[in-house]
Amino acid sequence: MQRTHILSTGSFLPEKAISNEELTQFSPEARKLIAEKTGVQTRRHADESECTSDLAIAAARKCLQKIDFPPENLQGIVLSTSSPDRMQPATATRVQHELGAESAFAFDINSVCSGSSFGITVVDSLIQSGKFKTILLVAAEMYSKILNGKDFSTYPFFGDGAGAVLFQADTGCSGGVLHSCLGTDGSKHDTICVPGGGTMLPFEKMPGPRSACFRMRGEEVFAFTMDKGPKVIRRLLEEAGVALEEVKCFICHQANVNILHGIAGQLGIPKERFFVNLDRYGNTASASVLIALDEAISEGRLAQGDLAVIAAFGGGLSWGANLIRI
Repeated sequence: MQRTHILSTGSFLPEKAISNEELTQFSPEARKLIAEKTGVQTRRHADESECTSDLAIAAARKCLQKIDFPPENLQGIVLSTSSPDRMQPATATRVQHELGAESAFAFDINSVCSGSSFGITVVDSLIQSGKFKTILLVAAEMYSKILNGKDFSTYPFFGDGAGAVLFQADTGCSGGVLHSCLGTDGSKHDTICVPGGGTMLPFEKMPGPRSACFRMRGEEVFAFTMDKGPKVIRRLLEEAGVALEEVKCFICHQANVNILHGIAGQLGIPKERFFVNLDRYGNTASASVLIALDEAISEGRLAQGDLAVIAAFGGGLSWGANLIRI
C-alpha cells in the first residue's frame, strides 16, 4: 500500500529572543502572569527587514539540505500561514522562487493555528491521488508584525518561526501518514481574527490601524481547546484502531502548557508524553507543530517506527489531528 512518508524535517527560529522580563510595556505583576498562565518564558521575533516567506525559505532549506534533496525535484509546495507576506499572491510563490523549485506548484492554506494539521491532510490527499510523489509542507508565521504591542491578551504569548516537512509517496514502507481528522465550527469565526484589511473591513474603512492587529478571546479559546483536544485525539485513534498506549509522542499545538497538561489529564496519560517547547518559542501559530516535530525527531524523542499524534486547534474555529508512523 502506498503511504505518504516523511523524508526529512526542518525548522527555523529567528535569533532574537525576548524574555518575559523584557516586556516592560507591561507591569511587573502582569509579566509574572505570562509564565503562570501559559508557560511561555521567551519568544523569538524576526528582524524588521524580514517577512514570513524569509522564515519559510530558511526552514525549507534546512529540511531539504538534511538529505541533499534537490529543490528542482519538488513537485509541490504547500505553505500554511495566517500571517502572509501580502494579501496576494500566495506567500508560497516567493518560497518556490527562492528555493529554485521551478517544477513545483505552490499555494497557501490558512486555518490559523490548525494549519499544519490541515496541511498534512491536504498533502497526504494529493499524494494518495497518485498524481504527485514529492511535496514540501511548510508552516511559517510572523505574528510579531500583526500584534498590538500593548495588548496583554495576545502580545506576550506569540512568537515567530517556521517548520517544514518533506513528504514522499512510498509503497515499500508501513509508516507515514496513517489517518487524519479535521473539524470546523464556523459559528465562532470571530473568536480569533484580524478584523481589518479584507473585504469585510477594507483598510480605508478601518477606524484605526489596530483594526489590522490579531485579536483573540482567550477564555473562549481555552475552553474550546480543552473540549476539542481530547475528543479529536480519541476520534483519530479510534478510527485508526490504535490504542493510546501505542503512541510514543503527542505533538500538540504549542499555545499553553496548561492546555497540554489538561488534555493529557483528560486522556489519562502522563504529561511527559506531550512534547513541549513553547516555553522557549511561545505560540508560533500553525508553525508550532512542525517545529515541534522537527525537534522531537532531532532530540531522539521520536525514532523510525514510532507512532506520533499531531493535534492542533485554531481560528475558524478549527481543529485537526494526524496519526503518523515516523
